[in-house]
Formats: sequence, C-alpha cells, structure tokens
Amino acid sequence: MLRERTVRLQYGSHVKAVNLLGTYLWTDVYSAAPAEAQTFSLKHSERVQVEVVRDGHAEEVATNGKQRWPLSPTTMLRLTMSQASIEASSNKVTVNYEQEGNTPVDRAGLFLTAIESSLDVDADRDGVVENNPKKASWTWGPEGQGAILLVNDRDTPWLPKEDCSDEKVYSKEDLKDMSQMILRTKGPDPLPAGYEIVLYISMSDSDKVGMFYVENLFFGQRCIHILGRRKLDHVVQYTGGSAELLLFVEGLRFPDEGFSGVVSIHVSLLEYMAEEIPLTPIFTDTVTFRIAPWIMTPNILPPVSVFVCCMKDNYLFLKEVKNLVETNCELKVCFQYMNRGDRWIQDEIEFGYIEAPHKGFPVVLDSPGDGSLKDFPVKQLLGPDFGYVTQEPLFEPVTSLDSSGNLEVSPPVTVNGKAYPLGRILTGSSFPLSGGRRMTKVVRDFLQAQQVQVPVEVYSDWLGHVDEFMTFVPIPGTKQFRMLMARTSACYRLFQEKQKEGHGETIMFKGLGGMSSKRITIKILSNESLMQENQYFQRCLDWNHNILKKELGLTEQDIIDLPALFKVDEGHQARAFFPNMVNMIVLNKDLGIPRPFGPQVEDVCCLEKHMRSLLETLGLCCTFVDVISAYHKFLGEVHCGTNVRQELFSFKWWHMVPTCSGHWCFPPSPSSPDPTHPSPRAFTCLTWAGLPHEKTFRKWGGIWGICALPSLRRASASTETTHNEPRLCP
Repeated sequence: MLRERTVRLQYGSHVKAVNLLGTYLWTDVYSAAPAEAQTFSLKHSERVQVEVVRDGHAEEVATNGKQRWPLSPTTMLRLTMSQASIEASSNKVTVNYEQEGNTPVDRAGLFLTAIESSLDVDADRDGVVENNPKKASWTWGPEGQGAILLVNDRDTPWLPKEDCSDEKVYSKEDLKDMSQMILRTKGPDPLPAGYEIVLYISMSDSDKVGMFYVENLFFGQRCIHILGRRKLDHVVQYTGGSAELLLFVEGLRFPDEGFSGVVSIHVSLLEYMAEEIPLTPIFTDTVTFRIAPWIMTPNILPPVSVFVCCMKDNYLFLKEVKNLVETNCELKVCFQYMNRGDRWIQDEIEFGYIEAPHKGFPVVLDSPGDGSLKDFPVKQLLGPDFGYVTQEPLFEPVTSLDSSGNLEVSPPVTVNGKAYPLGRILTGSSFPLSGGRRMTKVVRDFLQAQQVQVPVEVYSDWLGHVDEFMTFVPIPGTKQFRMLMARTSACYRLFQEKQKEGHGETIMFKGLGGMSSKRITIKILSNESLMQENQYFQRCLDWNHNILKKELGLTEQDIIDLPALFKVDEGHQARAFFPNMVNMIVLNKDLGIPRPFGPQVEDVCCLEKHMRSLLETLGLCCTFVDVISAYHKFLGEVHCGTNVRQELFSFKWWHMVPTCSGHWCFPPSPSSPDPTHPSPRAFTCLTWAGLPHEKTFRKWGGIWGICALPSLRRASASTETTHNEPRLCP
C-alpha cells in the first residue's frame, strides 16, 4: 500500500485533497510561502493531526494557531486523519505566513476529505475475511500469510466444460468454490469531484484470475463478471457512508511452467486533474493470492471410491472386486458405452485434489493420451465439487510413459531432515541415454510447478509403468508404511528353496486351460536365457531401489521384496511371466493382489503363502484376484484395471515450506537438454558387472553404461569414470 504522498500548497488559495485513513500527507510550507514571509503558524480542524517536521524531528501542533515556527527549507508538515469525513472538504488546515513582528502576509488553505478504504481477504487462512497488514505478500509455513484461490469446478452439470472456462456464474454453488474478498469503504456521499475507485489486475494475471460480484435486482440476483481475461479494470460504484462490496475470486489456471501460482489484485483511488491528462493514483491497496496446487493422494489414505470398467470378459473380476470393495468404500463401474472397449482406467486418469481454508474438493488429472476412455473424466467425473485438469503437449509426441499408471506418489516422508508431508510424486522414464523417452515435458513441468510434492524420476520404460514394479501399503493402526517392490531375485530364491525341498516338478498355472499343458515347473529356473533376462531386469529394479531408497529417505527395513519373474517379449520389453503381484489395489488394510498361479506345494500356491507371510504379519489382509484371462493376457493386472479415489490429506499444504524451486532428480539425456535441470556438472559413468553378453544386451536398447549424478553412483559398479558431459561408456 502507498502510505505517503505529497500535496502542494499555494499561498493566496486553498487546495482540496483526499486523505485515506492510515496514510500520511506531506506538504512543503517553505516552497509555498510568499517571498517576504519569515515565520508561519497553523490552525486545523480537530479531526486532523498535524506535525511540524524540522530536520527529522516531529512536533505535534495544537489547533489554536498560537505557536509559530521559522520558515526553513527543511521544514515540512505531516498530516493524518483518524476518522472518515461525513461531508466532503469539511476538515481544514490553514497556514498563516507572517513577517517579522508577526505581521500577517498571506495564507494557504488545505481542505481535506478523509476516506476509509480497505481491500480485505482471508490472509491468515482462518476462514475469515479481515484486514491483515500482510495481505499484500504470500509466505509458506504454519505462520505464513496470504490468501488462497481454487481453480473452479463445474457446479452446473449440463455445462460442457469447467466453470472457470467462461465468464458466467450459473449457480450459487459456484460462488462457494470462490474465495471471498471485501472492498470496505467509508466516507462522504458523494466523493469529491474528480475522484474514482478502481479495481484492477495486471495484464500478465488476466488469464489466471477472475472476479465477480452479486448485483441485487428487484427480481432477484445476478452475478457480474468484472475482472479477468479481457477485463483488466473495473470502476467501483461508490455509495458513500459505510459500505462493503462482497467480491468472489476464482483461479483460472493451475501453477505451471512460468507461472508460480501467485496473483495480485489492486484497488486504487484515482485523481482527475484535467482533460488529456491520465488519472493519477493517490492510494493503492493490494492483496495477493496463491492458486492452490493440485495434490496427488497416496494409496495409504482411506479410499472413497473404486472405479473399474465393465467388459465382456471381466464379470468374475468385477464380482471379486465388488466383494473386496464393499467393506471399504463404494464401487463405481464405467460401462461399455463409456469405456468403448478400454479396460485400463488406471492409465487414463489420476485422482488428486485442491484445497483452500474455505473448501476442498477432488480434481482429476486427465492423461494427455486420447484413448477410448478420453470422454470419461469430463462426462462422468467433472461436476459439482469435482474438478478437472489436463496438460496437452503442442509439439511433443504422447507415449505410453504419459499414462497415469506411470504416475504415482509416495506417502509422507522425511529425507535428510527435509520433510515432505504430502509425499513425493514418482514418474517413470527410460534410462538416461541419448534418445531415451521421458514423460512429456508439459506434464513434468506441471507436476514440478505444484511445489508441494517434489517429483522423483525413476526408470520404468524397460517394463512399462511405475505401478508395475512398486507400490506402498499402510501399516494398520499406525502412520507408518512399507514400500513393496518387485524382485526377480526374491522369486529365484523362493523357487530354489522349493526345489531343494523336493518340489522341482511342481506345476505352475495349474488348472488353467491351455497353460498347464505346457507343464511349466519350478525347473524353469534352469533356463539360461530366462535367467540372463531376469538378471538384467533385477539390475533395473536395483537401480530404482537405490533411487527410491535415497530420495524417499527409506531404510532396508522399510522395503519388502515381492517375488516377480519377467520375460522378454517380441518388442524386446519386459513382460510379467506370471501375474505381477505388486500391481495390487490397496484399500485400507485390504489388498487385492493378482493371483499368481504359482507352484502348488501341498495344494497351496507357494507364492500366495509367501505373500501372506510378508504382509499379514503387518496386519494387512491379502485377497487374491484372478486376472489371468481379463487382464494379465493383455499385459496388465489389478492396479492397471482399477482406479481409487482417496480421502484428502489432513495436513494443510500451505503449512509446509517447499524447497526453493523443486527439482527432478536426474539430468536429461545428452541429446535433449532440458532447462528444468541443473547446469552441467561432473557425471559418474557406471558400467555394471555381470550383465548379459553383448549381443543379448544390445537387443534391449544398446545400453552399455548408465550416467548418473555423483551422489547417486551405484556401489556395485565394476568400472567407474568421471567426465564433464553426460555420455555413454565406451
């Protein structure tokens, strides 16, 4: 807020001015004096406080005008008022100029009108709109200040798009999503001629914030759009007396690359001087908002709804999921007219939410790929208290890495003393090689710009998506969790134990038509090609294990290894040999795990028994779901075919203090520099020992070595060289 301004006096006349309560008026009595004047005295109205400031020292002036001061270039008057005026120009200050001997020479007058004006928001985030001295700034933390905006949802179901996409309000419910702002004014009616009050925003904020007010008419109310998009300013109708103008503010865009999420709204009192001369601001009040970030919810939070697609071939799967869900939350089925043959609902959308002190609601992030489920989030989810956001690349191709199954979030963690109370987002990419794929940049930029869940990039392209090799489960009755991770070494170790126990001829996939006839037994371990492939896959898993352990601040006791086995398909990519158990659905303590159809030892699947021994000791309940025919044969499992909306975090995001800018944990590939990454530095190049021979290794993408930041080097590397640019080992 502009707290001080100068008013010029002129002897022989009077000047009219407006004083905003809480601000100071300065006037130079020396420059306005007649040439022959040597001293001056003052008279003023009781509602005006006047101080004579000489050489930096202030002296309060009585109203009677008896005291005199010598004129000096360093003498100024400082005026302020404590109450709003009832009538315009009703408060006066008179400067009497005198010669030696107190002989009057001339006088100068100042007629003042005091106005009270304040633009108020919920700056302390307690749900109450009030005048806060820190409302013009925005700070993080429990003691932080600054108001919060929500990007609006669709409270009118028949609209084809979000409420924030137009300039109209169709429902009073829509106003409840917006943050309230009050313009309070008090003063005479009318304002002195030549003054007006204007609300305005900057051009750069015009596509990020919108404002409405409610107009009361004899036949009802209507909402008027006054700021945002093409409207940069609005002249306020001043009513005089004590008045409050209730305004409603909405966010139009989420934080993104080049937009921190912070916007400002201003109100100014403008003064008119003459034709062809611009209006001059004599007072400005500013409030600052931050648009609430989109926040992902981890699967350790209580579930609200489970979504699954109805297909011609998944009746039994639906039945099993329904039995699993009914004790935890509601089941919502996406029928064939909407899914149009696409069963992979996990890959289409990711659930999250936005929150402000006055309200919070879920917001679905639509993946950039346009599959058969592309209409589902808008037509079935977007609605009252349910928002929608998507990020579409303009020139970058969309790949399978942009699917939402490749987007996960950890539970709250603390890493080297730095707390992440909302967890950290996990995205998958290729190994950092020339030409390696990554999630599209617009999505990565969007996730990073939210600031509250600093992303970690892991390597999933060798298999598919992040949810195909890791997940998190809660420990019931505590705030703790465990990370579950697929491990081919765990599978080999379990099968070798069973082989030593004399179960080497035990058949896998028993009872499944067309599969048991192949007589796949535990002796499959002796297949050299499969062993080499899984050695490579285990190294990929080890790489991710080390990343996640470091970036999430985990210990080995926080990680549980689940048996998994993969094979290379015709496209030279890993595929689950048996249903991948880590690709499960987590509903409180109930886990819906893909039935692995592993070797039967004493009529019990040894894989299922092993899973129960690992997880049920934590208080979790394991339910194994048959996905072979409806999902596994199409290269997916339980998690791929379902999607869960969880409750909101109880922790308020504005209480955290994020890192300075957020960062992705790994550098870009050499051929595609990315400005969001740190500047080039020394990289450590690792060549793994024990990898398959050259011919086999090349067919998996020609990976000879892997570049990483020095702090992330693997202890198991057999050779290590340092260079200044990311590149491949020779």
